[in-house]
Amino acid sequence: MTSDSLALDASTATPELQTGTAHHVLRVGPVNPQVASSLDAEFGALVLPTDPAERTAFLAEQGDQIRIAVCSGRFGVDTELMRALPSLEAIVSFGVGYDATDVAQAAERGIPVSNTPDVLNDCVADTALALYLDTLRQVSASDRFVRAGRWDAGQNFPLTTRASGRTVGILGLGRIGAAIAHRLEGFGCRIHYHNRSERTESGYTYHPSVLALAEEVDVLIVAASGGPDSVGLVGAAELAALGPQGHLVNIARGTVVDEDALVAALSAGTIAGAGLDVYENEPHVPEALRELENVVVLPHVGSGTHETRADMAELVLANLRQFLRDGTLRTPIS
Repeated sequence: MTSDSLALDASTATPELQTGTAHHVLRVGPVNPQVASSLDAEFGALVLPTDPAERTAFLAEQGDQIRIAVCSGRFGVDTELMRALPSLEAIVSFGVGYDATDVAQAAERGIPVSNTPDVLNDCVADTALALYLDTLRQVSASDRFVRAGRWDAGQNFPLTTRASGRTVGILGLGRIGAAIAHRLEGFGCRIHYHNRSERTESGYTYHPSVLALAEEVDVLIVAASGGPDSVGLVGAAELAALGPQGHLVNIARGTVVDEDALVAALSAGTIAGAGLDVYENEPHVPEALRELENVVVLPHVGSGTHETRADMAELVLANLRQFLRDGTLRTPIS
C-alpha cells in the first residue's frame, strides 16, 4: 500500500461528507501532525481536553454527538471515555497497536476499530535488526567508549558476540515477525518461533510455548501483539531459559516482557544483554535499565521514519474517509 494509492481517497471524498462531519469527529490525545492538521481543516474535529475538569464538562456537552474517535496506540479510547460516547460508531487508530483502547467494549457495542498495519512492517523490522546487531556487537557501547576517550587512553573494548549464524527465536510470527525473520535469513540465522498457531508454510521451527522457544535459541526477539493476552509472556522462567549467553530484543509492547524480571536478569547476568524499543510505562524507562551497559534503550522509534509515518497518516485518513462514505473501515482489526 503506497502513499499515492492512499491519497486517492482525498480526491474522491465528497464535499458533503467533509462539511457534514463537524462536531462528529473527536481527536483523542496527541496524534501525528499531518493527521491533526487534516482533522481540523477537513473534518472540523473536536479535541478532547486533557484537563480532567474540562474533559468532564466537554463530554457532558458534546459526548452524545461524537460518531468517530481518532486516536493513537498510546492514547486510545479507554473504558471510561468509550462509555461517555454513547453515539460512537467507529474508532480510527494511528499505529499497529491498540491495547490502549477498550476493544472488548467496542466489540460488545458493535464499534469497529481500525489500525495501521503493513505500512510500518519494514521500518519496525529494520529497527529490530538494528537492535539485534547493536545488542550483540555492542555498537552503542563502543561509541560511548570512544567518546569517553578510553580508546585514546590505551584501553581495548571487550570482545562482543557474533551476530551471524545464530539461532534466533521470534515470539509472534505475524507480519512484522515474518519481516524480521526474512532479514535474519540474510545473516545465515536459523529461525525458531512461537505463535498462537503454527505456521507450517514458513519453514521455520515451531515451539509450543515461549519457554520451549527460549530454551533453544541464542536470541529471543519479541514481536507479539500487545493486549491482555500477551502481558508477561516473557518472565523470569523464560529469561532463565534463555541463559547467560542469551540476548533479548523487544520491539513489540513493553507489557509482553516482565520488566522487573528483565532488570533482575540483566543485573544478575542471567542473560547477556537486551535491546529495547518499548517499556511497560512509557515514556518512563527504569533507571536500572538506563544505567546498565549491556542494554540498548531506544525511545519507541520502531516506525519512526518520515516515509512510514506519512504512510500511517494517510492510512488513518483513508479509514476515516471510507467510514464516512460507506460505513466501513479499510483496515479493521480482526
